[in-house]
Amino acid sequence: MLDAATAAGDIPGRLRAGSLMPYLGPGLAELAAAPVPTTHEELADYLGARVALPRRARGNCWAAAQYIETNRHRTTLDRLMVAAYAPPVNPTPLHHALAAAKPPLVVDTWYDSAMRVALSGQTDWGEIQGSSRVQIGEQRWYRSWDAAGVECPTADAEAWRTLLYKPHGAAAPGRSFLIADSDYVEVMTEIDIQTPLPDEVKRRRAGGGFLFLGCRFNDQMLRAYARQIMKRSGGGHIALVGGVVLTRNELRFLEEQEVTLLDMDLLALTRLLAGD
Repeated sequence: MLDAATAAGDIPGRLRAGSLMPYLGPGLAELAAAPVPTTHEELADYLGARVALPRRARGNCWAAAQYIETNRHRTTLDRLMVAAYAPPVNPTPLHHALAAAKPPLVVDTWYDSAMRVALSGQTDWGEIQGSSRVQIGEQRWYRSWDAAGVECPTADAEAWRTLLYKPHGAAAPGRSFLIADSDYVEVMTEIDIQTPLPDEVKRRRAGGGFLFLGCRFNDQMLRAYARQIMKRSGGGHIALVGGVVLTRNELRFLEEQEVTLLDMDLLALTRLLAGD
């Protein structure tokens, strides 16, 4: 692993060089004071406030979503998710700083569109979203959109300067979500052999490591997804954990993946990238 002091000083240069790629969690939406659920627990509460859930599904967004899909139909679940993440989330200065660095790959694991908006002033980028295969007629693992929000062949991603990858889907432009347990059944069956990951994501990750921002790995599914996205990457990973009490499983996971932990919060990183 990298020395923490050296790792912190190297972040701006590595971002600009493309050897450090942002991996964003819901903490960035929380930083933006977004009018949307900004944690998995808040999302579980949001769903539970709109559909009466059995006790076993309360407090767990994946179980809550599965109950809604099973008992109220998938269209109800999708409608609730779109409503939850339809309110615009204004990009923070950190979103804008990351976009300005033009990294080859940004992995954004939350459902809002703040990073997409931050990139919108550029033209040489596009987005790939994970797509639920349980929806009627949907047979693909993912779908792609260009900078204008027009759906396009995934092969077009080869020409993009920056690829925004939303592995769990998003409210816009695709309105497709991986959220219910059933969404992950096929994904988790095949993710070890990397089938659900776009080829261009696999190609770009080889060029460096990931910078984990606003992420938690306190659930087995979140760790499994991150582990597979990190597989065969170039290494040199960094995670900002300032002010966060990590669980034993999180610490073990980050140590196994050789991730350097920095006691720095997102505001401090924003100042660092601004040169303050």
